[in-house]
Amino acid sequence: MKNIFFISFLFICLVAQAQTALYNSGNIRIHEEGQIGFHTNLINDASFDQNVGLAGFYGNLPISVSGAFMPIFYDIEFFNDNGVFLNTSMALTNDANFVSGDVITPRNLEDIYLNFIQNGDYFSVSDVTKVDGYAAITDKQFFSFPVGSSEQLRPLILNSNAVNSLAKCAYFMEDPNNPSAFATSFNTSRKTRDVDVVSTTEFWHLTGNVPSTITISWNQDSNISGLSDAAYKVGIAGWSKVGNQWVDLGSVAQGGDLTNGFVSSNEFVPDDYAAITFASLAIATEVVNLDNYYLTPNNDGLNDALVIPELEQSPNNHLQIYDRFGLKVFDKVNYTNEFRGFSNVGNVVVGEKNGLPAGVYFYLVTLNDLGTEYQGFLYLRR
Repeated sequence: MKNIFFISFLFICLVAQAQTALYNSGNIRIHEEGQIGFHTNLINDASFDQNVGLAGFYGNLPISVSGAFMPIFYDIEFFNDNGVFLNTSMALTNDANFVSGDVITPRNLEDIYLNFIQNGDYFSVSDVTKVDGYAAITDKQFFSFPVGSSEQLRPLILNSNAVNSLAKCAYFMEDPNNPSAFATSFNTSRKTRDVDVVSTTEFWHLTGNVPSTITISWNQDSNISGLSDAAYKVGIAGWSKVGNQWVDLGSVAQGGDLTNGFVSSNEFVPDDYAAITFASLAIATEVVNLDNYYLTPNNDGLNDALVIPELEQSPNNHLQIYDRFGLKVFDKVNYTNEFRGFSNVGNVVVGEKNGLPAGVYFYLVTLNDLGTEYQGFLYLRR
């Protein structure tokens, strides 16, 4: 971790709450190579948006960010197990390093969020460090929102056909029939004919006015077996604001089983839907399971590359590999054993140079010569 110069001046005493806070009235700016560490609350009542360098949020006590103006940082580091609470929005233009602890926003106030502007991105998110509430993007076309509940990371991957001026997302681990942060409920018994059963376990709220596709993933807590007896029947449903019912948003790409998996939607406009979740679809195309593979790309001659024998029957093929959240990490037409644990997809930051992290991946393969599709699991070990 970088050495940080901790600001210990320019603070005010909040007598009623017996807390200190750093109060910005326009006297603070982080210059190039500059570093500032917050161990106390930030009250930002002036423009604080011409920053470069690093701003870090540290300590063992919860930190709140409030004030009349949204602070905009260049690099941000979060290292506070008790969380950073946003009472006003905060933004970044480069990298956010999630070391420990959540960034928490009010779920009933979607206009307060952590905003990733243009080149803003993140790394190191996990079940114990993420955005618990709303994350947003500005001037971005593709993004994996690092959102979740207090217990786990549940990202939503957005792929728009143009740049979003603003898009926001939050995850809710609750029944859409009784949402805690919305004035209306999303009755799971109101649905179109092509939607069979709608999840009562979880949902996402996504906003944006650009036509987009999304990918969401499920795990053991999603209770997918309560929706369907087969993973290939699982798709994405959205609560239509116009029709006041759940409609099918599609199942274009899919992988996994009833315990872990992901699904991608057809194109839709997020602002047309108030909630998004999993549903079993009345009409679904079965994908046949192939073997699971174990890959150890250490150049010892054993399991260094992904070799799928069935591809010999169809040189005209298409292989796609996804991580456990449904983010595509490898894509190859006419695959001939090229995957050795490295990504070839440009929107993947981690894994392009040093190799993808160890873990479980899903592969989908289309054998065009035979007119069939297969899927399976891939276990990557470093």
